Amino acid sequence: MTQQSMDEFNRARGRMAGDFNAVITDSENLLKAAAEVSGEGFTVARAKFEEKLRIARASLADASRAAVGTARETAAAADEYLHASPWTAIGVAAAAGILIGFLAARR
Repeated sequence: MTQQSMDEFNRARGRMAGDFNAVITDSENLLKAAAEVSGEGFTVARAKFEEKLRIARASLADASRAAVGTARETAAAADEYLHASPWTAIGVAAAAGILIGFLAARR
């Protein structure tokens, strides 16, 4: 995997994590605003929502660590393979290009 591809992947990962964090932050703000509303049923619902929000935050952190680790392993394996078998990679890329060109020309 090239450095440019890794940079693009890291930017996309950062945007996705930022979007999830924004959702979590908005949910926390909603909880703070709803704290002023009274009622026993609402208090129970609020407690359940807080617990689910805490679990979601922990799951997001775990998932992002796992995704980054897997992506790094995949990139390292692809890089190793390309260095070990450059002509095979060139052949596969050429075949894919010919197939795409053929399919595009048929339209």
